[in-house]
Amino acid sequence: MRNSTDTAAFAPRLVQSPGATPHVHELSVVVPVHDERENIAPLVREIVASLSGVVSFEIVYVDDGSSDGTAEALELMQHEVAHLRVVRHETSAGQSTAIRSGIMAARGRWIATLDGDGQNDPADIPALLTRACSLAAQRGDDTLLIAGWRTNRLDTPFTRWQSRVANVVRSRLLRDGTPDTGCGLKVYPRALFVRLPYFDHMHRFMPALVRREGGDVMSVPVNHRPRTRGRSHYGVMNRLWTGLVDMAGVIWLSRRAHAPQSSELLRAPRGGGH
Repeated sequence: MRNSTDTAAFAPRLVQSPGATPHVHELSVVVPVHDERENIAPLVREIVASLSGVVSFEIVYVDDGSSDGTAEALELMQHEVAHLRVVRHETSAGQSTAIRSGIMAARGRWIATLDGDGQNDPADIPALLTRACSLAAQRGDDTLLIAGWRTNRLDTPFTRWQSRVANVVRSRLLRDGTPDTGCGLKVYPRALFVRLPYFDHMHRFMPALVRREGGDVMSVPVNHRPRTRGRSHYGVMNRLWTGLVDMAGVIWLSRRAHAPQSSELLRAPRGGGH
């Protein structure tokens, strides 16, 4: 795991591979939500304020079957924010599926995900994207993940305890070298995500899945804020115990991964030509 503290200039533009389909935006911010009506307007405005004039972006909200007026709040914000797109699930399908729906609809080269409860700070996105571009340049490809690391969490003591237990279990079993896999703030290429195996709860195992692809994972300290509106949808069962079967599956996948180094053989020019 690498934790860089430099303050490199923001430089999100990378040359696309020959023949690649051009993206409409450099960045798509994907936000899954379920019953977060009160948090919609404040967070959308923060995202816009953090990215306007910095990078070409869109915001893709995925309403995962909300029943509290979230859909209406998003519709109102679409009249205010031209960057905002909305995908809706008729019934709740879970956070991983909501993230996937948003990414599949996204038109950006890079994806930034964050939770819809307002605890992730959108102002951290430019720094994470800068790190992503720097790491991609070092690697020569974009098999990478920049993960937020909530070094100063502002949750209740019980919530912090739950996350600490879940992180310890995951770290020891998966050895993914990531101190905070539960942080919703992450940046990675869209093209990488669509190569990863999809399953329910996969968002909790992104670092391990990226390493399985032979990629790099960098954890970067980010801001964390207390929840001031709405209520948490997580508890002991969905933080740890319901993920044990999925974790076993990820371990199985990781042990059978094989990502060989490869290169293209170029055709030699025919002799005698000019």
